[in-house]
Amino acid sequence: MSAADVLTVVGATASVTEEFGCLTVDVPAADWLAAASALRDDQRATYTYFDWLSAYDDLDAGVAVVVRLWSPSKRRGVLLRTRVPHDDGVLPTLTGLWPGANWHERETLEMFGVRFEGHPNPIPLLLPDGFDAHPLRKDFMLASRVAKPWPGAKEPGESDRDLEPSAAPRRRRARPPGVPDPGSWGPAS
Repeated sequence: MSAADVLTVVGATASVTEEFGCLTVDVPAADWLAAASALRDDQRATYTYFDWLSAYDDLDAGVAVVVRLWSPSKRRGVLLRTRVPHDDGVLPTLTGLWPGANWHERETLEMFGVRFEGHPNPIPLLLPDGFDAHPLRKDFMLASRVAKPWPGAKEPGESDRDLEPSAAPRRRRARPPGVPDPGSWGPAS
């Protein structure tokens, strides 16, 4: 199925791109359920298998919600994507179309804060009771990063401890396996 064919199935408000052999259909949030239904029910598409649903923080563009659908008869997949605002992201649930979306939507609610209107069981799935944040958003601050600096924030040998005069002596730097000593090869300087 070509990008033009998918566009006729989901409607004129969508945009379709193809990268690396995978079709991605971007729809407005208001058309989320209608586009998913069309991809499942239209005889030209037949994306009847729900593979997964997740989201990612797209910074200023909001939270992007992505569902991957598969057509077993035609052996091809499609990504359906929409964006919702960070503050009050709401989409209609896909559990009426694919019951397997239940767990994925619960996880997306907890991790990104996107609510799925009409979800049959939106109870917490992974986080402890009373956890009031969305840990996979980019604005989420890890408590351990506040308590101590992250060691990967600097290159090895550039930690704040190395600047103190009372710091312990450094160990000899080891070269990675297979890398010869710089003085033993190459042009002499």
